[in-house]
Amino acid sequence: MRTIIWFLYFWLYLILVLPEYWRVCRMGKQGKTEQHNRLVRTHVNNWAGRLLRLAGADITTTGKENIPQGPVVFVANHQGYFDIPLMLTQLDKPNPLVAKKEIQKIPMIRGWMEQLHCVFLDRDDPRQSMECLRQAQELLGQGYSVVIFPEGTRNSGGPLGEFKAGAIRMATRAGVPVVPVCIDGSHLLMKKGSLWIHPAKVNIRILPPISTEGMARDEIRALPEQLRQQISDELDRLRG
Repeated sequence: MRTIIWFLYFWLYLILVLPEYWRVCRMGKQGKTEQHNRLVRTHVNNWAGRLLRLAGADITTTGKENIPQGPVVFVANHQGYFDIPLMLTQLDKPNPLVAKKEIQKIPMIRGWMEQLHCVFLDRDDPRQSMECLRQAQELLGQGYSVVIFPEGTRNSGGPLGEFKAGAIRMATRAGVPVVPVCIDGSHLLMKKGSLWIHPAKVNIRILPPISTEGMARDEIRALPEQLRQQISDELDRLRG
């Protein structure tokens, strides 16, 4: 029953707020950026938050005091489908995400994500991937923070995959801090290969930011593995 209610709400909310979607589109075209962003964030936060509650996610988030003022790149491990709504609701505010291109195929989701200024990455097309990360870097320059999952795929709670250097390069090029985010338990809400939803406890730890301004080349090269190790160590601490 939980799964049925969850999917009904998933689509029903998106249908009911279609007039609001058209409204935010008009605001964007009219250049009402502040009002546009505020309304988009409100609807995205409400929708994602209710999806998490309906799923039975028992969320504990710590470390919000580690989020600095100004634009940052949030770098998170990727366990499951619920990581996106978690990142939309558990940080300082809903932020643009670097998401895989397949999400563009989901009706209505694509529209709201575009209004949130998300960018879509094609992992099989190096040229498009570079353009996507360039767009994300532009967002940082405009004052937005960006969320990215540098593993590029879900690990289902197993060992962390390689953190792709290109995914983190936008932070070093823009000279903005990187904030590591550790997620544990999200894969249990919807297990790999299944559409059934189960209640689960989810822990999120927001770790201290890493400044990238003035980083030397060897520090930049070492940054992806440094972030991976920090998040992996935090996972070990969470699991005791």
